[in-house]
Amino acid sequence: MIVHFDNLGGFAPVSLLLRAGDQKPQLIAPSGSDEFGAVFVLPEAQEWRQFKFGRPGSETTPPVFEGDSHWRSLPPASVRALNEIWARSQHPFVHTVQPAPVSQHTAAEIASTLEFKAGAYLSDTAGAFALGANVLQNGGVSFGFFHPHAARVFLAGTFNDWAYPGAENADERKFIEMTLHKGYFDLPNIWHAQVSHAKAGDLYRIYVEFGALAGADDLGSVLAVDPYARALGEDMQRNDGLIVDPSLFQWEDASFETAAVHDLVIYELHVHGFTFGHADVPPENQGRFAGVTDRIRAGYFDQLGATAIYLMPVAESPSPQGEHAMGYNTSVFTAVERDFGSPDELRALVNAAHQAGLSVIADQVFTHTANDFNPLWKLILNHPDEAERDDEGGLYFSGETPWGNRIATERPEVQNFLIDVCKYFLKEYHLDGFRYDFTHSSLMNHGFMQRMADELQAIKPEVILIAENMPNEQDLNRRGFDGYGQWCNNFHDTIKALLREGVFEAETNDPRTIGSIFYFSKDSFAAHTNNVVNYCESHDENSVAFEVGTVGALNNPASKERKSRLGLFATMVALGQPMIYMGAEFGAERERNTTYYTAPKNPDDSGFFAWASRLIRLRRRYPGLKLHGYNPIADGQFEWIAGTWLDDQHGAGRRVVGWRSMPSANPLETIIVLLNFENYDVEIDLELGIPGKWARLADIDFVNDLAPEGSYDPASPITIVTPNGRFPGFTIQDSSGFIYKWIGS
Repeated sequence: MIVHFDNLGGFAPVSLLLRAGDQKPQLIAPSGSDEFGAVFVLPEAQEWRQFKFGRPGSETTPPVFEGDSHWRSLPPASVRALNEIWARSQHPFVHTVQPAPVSQHTAAEIASTLEFKAGAYLSDTAGAFALGANVLQNGGVSFGFFHPHAARVFLAGTFNDWAYPGAENADERKFIEMTLHKGYFDLPNIWHAQVSHAKAGDLYRIYVEFGALAGADDLGSVLAVDPYARALGEDMQRNDGLIVDPSLFQWEDASFETAAVHDLVIYELHVHGFTFGHADVPPENQGRFAGVTDRIRAGYFDQLGATAIYLMPVAESPSPQGEHAMGYNTSVFTAVERDFGSPDELRALVNAAHQAGLSVIADQVFTHTANDFNPLWKLILNHPDEAERDDEGGLYFSGETPWGNRIATERPEVQNFLIDVCKYFLKEYHLDGFRYDFTHSSLMNHGFMQRMADELQAIKPEVILIAENMPNEQDLNRRGFDGYGQWCNNFHDTIKALLREGVFEAETNDPRTIGSIFYFSKDSFAAHTNNVVNYCESHDENSVAFEVGTVGALNNPASKERKSRLGLFATMVALGQPMIYMGAEFGAERERNTTYYTAPKNPDDSGFFAWASRLIRLRRRYPGLKLHGYNPIADGQFEWIAGTWLDDQHGAGRRVVGWRSMPSANPLETIIVLLNFENYDVEIDLELGIPGKWARLADIDFVNDLAPEGSYDPASPITIVTPNGRFPGFTIQDSSGFIYKWIGS
């Protein structure tokens, strides 16, 4: 048997170490060389063989051989059947066909010679290799593909009548073989081809010829979906890649600026659920990106007051849309969900949002992928042994999660890909940021999360980064101001326990926990207010109305509405960034993991909506309702005036909390916030701090801002007038909250 070895590792002199059965390992010198590399001749044998390469020792130097993971196996059947095999330095695969030669030009050099259409993201993480199908300025398409173990790679698509070596009745003259170049880690792993007659709208796939042994079997070949495909074709049985030209879309958002973190009021929505059955969306646009665009242009968010929309996953997933299809089972990370519309329809959504002053955040699911249609599964194996293991998915996967497979975010190659995905959405879709699904260090590599932040902030310093990291962890704070905003499970669980007047999962309504959640959970994990996203509802959680309804004494319409209002009120006033889930603006009753909710055809018909939208606008208008920084108490901007840890006159032992917010030296910016989670009235001595008049801007039933936003009358009987800055015996009604503002003497 003849063995060819490329010796890219530079062993000098190079030798082959052979193990055969129980025999002592044998050192074999090369018999010569060819264009591939060193050539070895193995002695005849019938038993199982293993071999690896290295440099033999001498009197002055020790031997150096490849690691044990590089033992390459030859089962008896292969020993008898094969006369010639090939091996590469960087992996333990044994090729049964001659692998493609490595070009003298690197992938980066090739990409640098090409002129691409404007507006396209050209992959540049750890190397400017232009992966995927990229339309060229002067016609044609450049294709780039990462695969470190393939023997040969071919393109197939509508541009060559789907001709490739494995196709039935294929015309060999139409084969398009890709060239292998050095890429990541200066190793041969990037394949390139330019096709002059390919164009946007063509369908394509990548034919990967492994040509390698896996135990007693051959790995064969696969007609793969490009991991960088910008879209998939309409045929959901074939799932071919679709070539997209992003330069054709005309953006009109040049003057838009991403919202500052402390200005965020986030509205979480699902494209299908937010548009399905809604009166302001034409039937043909329901369940689609275009439907969200319709609602933006109809002024829904202008009316509500949110400053950012957070789109639940928009990448391709195999689940049909419906009440419980959430999209957290990604198949192709760079392809937008076909059920929602085309890439340009998502661009139109973002364009309309920016014109309406809305930032757009998209969900990224980098912990796991779909378990059904999963093009990455076994696309690249780490070792031939993985071919025979059903639970081993290759390079992109490692271990399991509660949802199935686990993405190997600890591997640099996988990190490169996922960071490219985010850069692509920033560049080609003008997104303002991302929310990352379940990022806890028990399942996701936090070195990856830090690298992600570094890479994205380098190209868009104001990028919004949010993590569902539960339980919350301090390392994602980074330097505080530039850290991830973590979904605050302390806030959510404690608020739900308080609203249920008892227990929620592991949390109780212990009054001693109240202060922490309203002061951005600083004593538990956060370094800066930017590190916290507060919420009492999300797609993962029951709505407040539903949750409260599970408590017998509260299972009535009045309690459900009052508690829903109190939950939203708490979310809007707590330090950190507020987030609401679609339907919360109506107090909708909804189970977790559902995308449908009941809402009036006209929001103006809902008193809850009118109250909620005015409350949101208070938050947006007044700096005292969105204090931000590392420690507003130390900065003299925040002072507790009610709480269980204070004396009897200020809430001792009761589930009440209150503070005075002083964002600047201007007393007209002073705000008082009070909340009572008890099911009875609580009387406190109210320490307003400044003599004069205090306008009640909001309570649990009404909001009326000062002019010009509202019509508040300073002479109203609800205005507090105090000669000394105190109001003894102030009553906070049960399950209620108040916002007061000083309006002068």
